[in-house]
Amino acid sequence: MKKTVIIKKNYEFRNILKKGICYRGILFDIFIKKNGKNINKLGVAISKKAGNSVKRNKIKRLIRENYRLLEENLKMGNSIVILWKKNAEFKNFDFYKIKKELEEYFKKSKIM
Repeated sequence: MKKTVIIKKNYEFRNILKKGICYRGILFDIFIKKNGKNINKLGVAISKKAGNSVKRNKIKRLIRENYRLLEENLKMGNSIVILWKKNAEFKNFDFYKIKKELEEYFKKSKIM
């Protein structure tokens, strides 16, 4: 994630969630908003209801790794927040399902 900054502040998350465009998927929802800078910003949020800390951290690692692999193909100047759906089954996803869904919604949003 050379050209990407991680979003950590609560007000940044809220701003993107309110003003960004939402793309709803099976595993997660993606909110994308233009930031007017030459970098992308990425935030990943997972509810505690999705599972214990081990499961939540595994989900975050898989999402960040898939994003890292797709990062070279993305247009710069976007803020992206990925919200994991708490009702998504932990058993029903893997690395490739996450990658497929990320690619699909990045193409749909025309940032890829």
